[in-house]
Amino acid sequence: MKRISTLLFLTLSLSLQGAACERTGASSDEPLQTMISRALDVSRSQALFLYSGIKDKESLFPRTFEEGELKTGNYRWWTSGFFPGVLWQLYDIYREPDLKSAAEAMTARVEPAKMLTDTHDLGFMLGCSFGQGYRLTGKKEYLDVIMEGTESLLTRWNDQIGAMKSWESNSRWQYPVIIDNMMNLELLCLVSRETGDSKYVSIAKRHADTTIKNHFREDGSSFHVVSYDPLTGEPHAKNTAQGYSDSSAWARGQAWGLYGYTMMYRETQEPRYLEKARSIAHFLVSHPRLPEDKIPFWDFDAPDIPNEPRDASSAAIMASALLELSTLDPSDDVRLWRDTAVCQLRSLCSPDYLAAPGTNGGFILMHSTGNLPGGSEVDVPLTYADYYFIEALLRLKAILDRSAGI
Repeated sequence: MKRISTLLFLTLSLSLQGAACERTGASSDEPLQTMISRALDVSRSQALFLYSGIKDKESLFPRTFEEGELKTGNYRWWTSGFFPGVLWQLYDIYREPDLKSAAEAMTARVEPAKMLTDTHDLGFMLGCSFGQGYRLTGKKEYLDVIMEGTESLLTRWNDQIGAMKSWESNSRWQYPVIIDNMMNLELLCLVSRETGDSKYVSIAKRHADTTIKNHFREDGSSFHVVSYDPLTGEPHAKNTAQGYSDSSAWARGQAWGLYGYTMMYRETQEPRYLEKARSIAHFLVSHPRLPEDKIPFWDFDAPDIPNEPRDASSAAIMASALLELSTLDPSDDVRLWRDTAVCQLRSLCSPDYLAAPGTNGGFILMHSTGNLPGGSEVDVPLTYADYYFIEALLRLKAILDRSAGI
């Protein structure tokens, strides 16, 4: 599809430079280009600071910073690809040798993940590290890793169910598939694009279609976990693992869905994926419990709102997805998508969420929530919040640059 809405939108909406964002710490007067440059400079400083503290910790990756201590994981942890991806995205802007060498070194640590068959998170692990590296360098060795990892990922595919298994079977779930799994489909699309083999994108579409059929409620929100009966291929349970309740809208899960279907529409141009992305976006941007600064609480149905923890990671993912959706959607809603994302970024770039250089353990954003029901990573920085924050900044920068003819 030709992106017929983009030029019209850009003509109409660069008044967005002063779009209001109702939060004391988020200035609506700062020009967007200035805000982006300032936030990227902070991000660069923080990333290099964090790298200086972990470069000698062989085989480890930063996860979070709690109680004055850096928390790490190895290549098997699902977030291992995000810090390399942070470094690659910053290298894309600054083109500095120290950023490239750091990105290469951290990416190399992820490589053993290509052989993992006991996780569905290879899209995060390999796509955000080797995928970014391949985009920027074209190194065949990086594509080789991605392709091997994709074959490992497909060991979790069940053709009868039409979905990839997220977690291992247990007493509660026979074949659990989580909404997060939508984020791994981009890896399949990449391999189809690079090899010309449609098998991979066909599997991605079947997984996305199965998820549309079974994960979503009438209001556009999604369950976190749907488990299938391997004999019949039909769902036998719809629950949550990290949200407030089985019927609640866990904020990051909604953001994963929005991002995943926006990406699937970009990759396939199938109208049903645009329709689903728009449905999720409307649920999110019009939700009565989305705060005025547009940074969600960790769950839209958490019982103690407005005293519940926020989740900056959800806001960063959502902003990145909404910005991409605004370049793909031919409807008049593009202004709403862009306004919401800009407000989120203004908030994230404010002192309320953006760490001062040399603080926060080297992480960029403050106030994310990983798994509140599990008592893990509550009101802390998270490496994936930083990754999608930078991606959102770069997407907004690209939109503004195009409008200025740069």
